Amino acid sequence: MRSLYHSDELENSFSIRRFNSRNMTRKRRVFFNTVLPLWKTNRLGKGWLTQFLLVLMTAFLCITLSLVFTKTTAVYSAVPSGQNSLAQTQNLVQQGKNFYDAGQFAQAVKVLQQATSAFKANGDELNQAIALSNLSLAYQQLGQLPQAESVIAQSLNVLQTEQNIGTAKEQLQILAQALDVRGRLQLAQGQSEAALTTWQQGFEIYTKIGDNAGLTHNQINQAQAQQALGHYRQAQKILTQVNQTLQQQPDSTLKATGLRSLGNVLRVVGNSKTSRKILEQSLAITKRMGKADATGTLSAQAVSDTLLSLGNTARAQQDIPTALKFYQQAATASAAPNTCIQAQLNQLSLLLEIKQWDAAEELYPQIQASIANLPTSRTTVDARINFAQSLTRLKQHDTTVAVSWQDIAQLLAASVQQAQDLKDQRAISYALGNLGELYEQTGQWNEAENLTQQALFAAQTINATEITYLWQWQLGRLLKNQGNIQGAIAAYSEAVNNLRSLRSDLVAVNPDIQFSFRNEVEPVYRQLVDLLLRSEGGSAPSFENLQTARTTIESLQLAELENFFRSACLDAKPELLDLVVDKGDRTAAVIYPIILPDRLEVILKLPTHKNLRHYTTKKSQVEVAKTLESLQQYLKEPDRTNDVQKLSQQLYSWLIQPLEVELEKMQVKKLVFVLDGALRNVPMGVLYNDKQQKYLIEKYAIALTPSLQLLEPTPLQRERLSALTAGLSESREVAGIKFPRLQNVLHELKQIEAEVPKSEELLNQRFTYANIQKQINSNPFTVVHMATHGRFSSNLEETFILTWDRLLKIDELDNLLRTSDNSRSSAIELLVLSACETAAGDNRAALGLAGIAVRAGARSTLATLWQVDDLSTARLMSEFYRQLADPKLTKAEALQKAQLALWNDKTQDWKRPYFWAAYVLVGNWL
Repeated sequence: MRSLYHSDELENSFSIRRFNSRNMTRKRRVFFNTVLPLWKTNRLGKGWLTQFLLVLMTAFLCITLSLVFTKTTAVYSAVPSGQNSLAQTQNLVQQGKNFYDAGQFAQAVKVLQQATSAFKANGDELNQAIALSNLSLAYQQLGQLPQAESVIAQSLNVLQTEQNIGTAKEQLQILAQALDVRGRLQLAQGQSEAALTTWQQGFEIYTKIGDNAGLTHNQINQAQAQQALGHYRQAQKILTQVNQTLQQQPDSTLKATGLRSLGNVLRVVGNSKTSRKILEQSLAITKRMGKADATGTLSAQAVSDTLLSLGNTARAQQDIPTALKFYQQAATASAAPNTCIQAQLNQLSLLLEIKQWDAAEELYPQIQASIANLPTSRTTVDARINFAQSLTRLKQHDTTVAVSWQDIAQLLAASVQQAQDLKDQRAISYALGNLGELYEQTGQWNEAENLTQQALFAAQTINATEITYLWQWQLGRLLKNQGNIQGAIAAYSEAVNNLRSLRSDLVAVNPDIQFSFRNEVEPVYRQLVDLLLRSEGGSAPSFENLQTARTTIESLQLAELENFFRSACLDAKPELLDLVVDKGDRTAAVIYPIILPDRLEVILKLPTHKNLRHYTTKKSQVEVAKTLESLQQYLKEPDRTNDVQKLSQQLYSWLIQPLEVELEKMQVKKLVFVLDGALRNVPMGVLYNDKQQKYLIEKYAIALTPSLQLLEPTPLQRERLSALTAGLSESREVAGIKFPRLQNVLHELKQIEAEVPKSEELLNQRFTYANIQKQINSNPFTVVHMATHGRFSSNLEETFILTWDRLLKIDELDNLLRTSDNSRSSAIELLVLSACETAAGDNRAALGLAGIAVRAGARSTLATLWQVDDLSTARLMSEFYRQLADPKLTKAEALQKAQLALWNDKTQDWKRPYFWAAYVLVGNWL
């Protein structure tokens, strides 16, 4: 019998950080980049481990190991008794397994090489092939991928060419397992499609021999490849099938471990809720199985491993008290030092994150004593580095804590020495880099730079782009602090270039970790922009620097959106906004505000002007954020108009006032904003000129775009205008959320239909996914109008549109609105979302609006940032569609006139910004 998950604790060990990175030496380092944004901050002590440990490596890293290692001694009873080397060879294999489990991969390589030679000398092809597969795994962990590829090719060659080296079923099973190992290697090398093909070949073999357990493990592997390719729905489908298979099985250790592995995978792909449910089921089964286990040792460790996984998932859900409880229980229940220390490390980092300093000071001495007793291994190196990070944060908070900077430096120096003893280039790079960062923290620039250069060299020797960028970033900071601005720009630029090459992998980040993405990847981009836009010696930044700064922020915004979706956003050929305003709409200007720590930068693109304009306002990020937060709140309160004008006047003076003269000179009529950060949560039309006592919307038509590129910027064809209108007027309770009635929705839809005769209405019970899909597939609507509740959030899972019986998430809306033949010529021109709002308390909620605008299959999206009075909404929408029918007006101008019509309505007091300012147009304004 094979123990298919004999080493599942690897998923939770503190060596996981480099399990996720060690093997990935080309652009698509899938697993490391799944957690890359969580690994590093720009300073020690900001808690990179805290966030990193939320998304530990998925199950197949240990699955492929145990699939092969545990088979090695199964077929030797027929060996002649005169050849007594069999027991010695078997012992070598067991030693290799022990070294591998301990993270001592160099030692594992040595003994497995000996075992391979011995099996070959004895003519034992089957076990030679198995040993070669194990050897490939060990080489992969050392980052020696050419050697790993060579030996797995030898293994497969033996298995596929030699005949009668074992029973047919046995040989096929080993072949399938060897394919699992090759698939893992291919995925680590960025060959995602090849990995998927390899695993599919293994799937066919497992099916042929009826190995259901192998099929389950293989499917989890395939889900990883699908995720790496950006096929998240397919990955989710596979994982759902895996779950169904496991649920049908009786309680067993295999089922419990399989569910634990599945729970870890689901956390990585962003389904923390299901992950927790699956892990809780695994824990219950493990406890039941433990009662039937005479020794209880294995079940106790399995309980600990599952508790640790549950802690990580609870942490991903921001359920801090539960996460702490699980970590404490995992440490107490563990029979293995590695799991115990990892649970304690997780607990410590979380205590530091939530600023429970006293509890952290009580815990760290226990970890300190335990780490000191660990044998040399990669897991020990990781533990020391992670512990040093937490101690640094603790030291930063309390300088009187009984740990000196020298103690932390010695801890990291010991990590460097152990990594060098292991001849592990990645471990060496991490240890040196972190030691350099400690010197950076203490202001010892020369020593820090020397160590960082060594770490960078170690990373580059193994072509590890995903860690090279970290040390380039660190080097940039060091050079900047020493006054070498040009050298710093060069180092930062290299870091950003590496991040761009990795961006397609960064999209795999769990959506629960978006905040870490923003906080821990974003600084690389912003710090480069900061340097590029600095005025040296009183001179303005060069045109090249302005262009680079703009494209750098563009890269950040695209990476953020792709992180939001966990897939590529722009799958069509976009057109640069510069070309649109130079050739398509010469009355439009594009404004790019950039928020930096000490100032607000504005870059202006005027129509037909090649050169960019640049303006700086000395307002700190803290002041800007405070102003925006207050303004966002006041806008939702009808009686705070005076406060709105006061704050929006400040924004006007920062963003528009420096540009007034040039905008007037160029006779600009439309402003297109590429907004940065929290600026996205405030409608630009509300900016107030206190001298003229006018809002910006009174002078300019306004549109937003999520990036510097616009998909298919073609004008709306009025003669083909047709609309699908859908809405809910009745109160509903869906998914446990109560939604109030929108009594004027029916009136709103009727007015739209009066302005757009070619209309189809879906009201209340008829407003379902199936009915919308049917209508869109059968009619080429240019406009889809939804008058219903909706919410925009920075969390993908919490951004939705309400239909009669379900919450329609972005990915479903994407599928729904794109025509069946995916023909861009028949794409929806305009999606209108009436009665939607940004999530309360989420200062990045507009990311969800930008996400819908990008993914909805429409060239433009008109939405509300807060839920306004539905009578005024019905009036505005009626006027908007009336103006939209005028071929002389762009969509932005039609919205402007509709807002002004609301403003000038003689029968209602709708002049207050609460009523008219919520409406924003995102995307193509033409």
